Amino acid sequence: MAGTTGHKTRALLDWYSENQRGFPWRQTSDPWPILVSEVMLQQTQAVRVVPFFERFMEGYPEPAALAQAPLSEVLAMWSGLGYNRRALRLREAARQINDHGWPSDARRLEGLPGIGSYTAAAIACFAFGEQLPTVETNLRRVLSRWYGKPLAGRDLTEAAQEELPCGRAVDWNQAMMDLGAVLCKPREPRCGVCPVVDWCAGKDTYVAPRPQGGFSGSSREARGAVLRALVGRGRSTAMEIGNEAGIAESRVLRSLAALVSEGLVAKVGAEFHLPDG
Repeated sequence: MAGTTGHKTRALLDWYSENQRGFPWRQTSDPWPILVSEVMLQQTQAVRVVPFFERFMEGYPEPAALAQAPLSEVLAMWSGLGYNRRALRLREAARQINDHGWPSDARRLEGLPGIGSYTAAAIACFAFGEQLPTVETNLRRVLSRWYGKPLAGRDLTEAAQEELPCGRAVDWNQAMMDLGAVLCKPREPRCGVCPVVDWCAGKDTYVAPRPQGGFSGSSREARGAVLRALVGRGRSTAMEIGNEAGIAESRVLRSLAALVSEGLVAKVGAEFHLPDG
């Protein structure tokens, strides 16, 4: 870990102090809203998360509230955000926290349901002050461009640890996220206004991954539509769900089979409903 803050880091942090994005989960060191936000932010843009986060925190202001909530209610609250298994895992994590208390370092946080290495590092850093980098897509892209070579695995982790300024992990991690999201973008980086362009090897070092397949017509779209159709309903047949969701019964059946296997939908005979437990 770097022991002193160099010119590049000062330029980055000065830029961040003037341009940081004001998301509600950045206004607290309480681990609960930080955990909720990090789970919601998985594979979802931050600006889209904000209204869901605010509504969710109103309904479940602490782990005990979510731990005790029926899954059908939780899924209704989550509806529209996508990747609904995250809601199930978040409730499982809330139950574990409610029963056993908070793990306070990244290694133990990874023991919570649905929490990987990045999310554990983010909670450990932003809530508990652990001085470690949060290695995610934006940070990988920025560091690869700084170092002039694609970074991954141990090389990426070591580079992030080397750049991390002593005692400034929270600001540095968030500054790197914002730099990557706002200026150092995958395909059209705004190098002309970048505060650290003098230390960058160039944008061509990083090769942007191919865009994901379209959402329209995807299995993810169908599964989301099925869950939304079940919100507020009692037991329903696949045909009734298809009529409500506006999709073909064959797609409904495939979606229901997957949702039942994941514990997001319950089946009784030929009817389906959101779980009560």
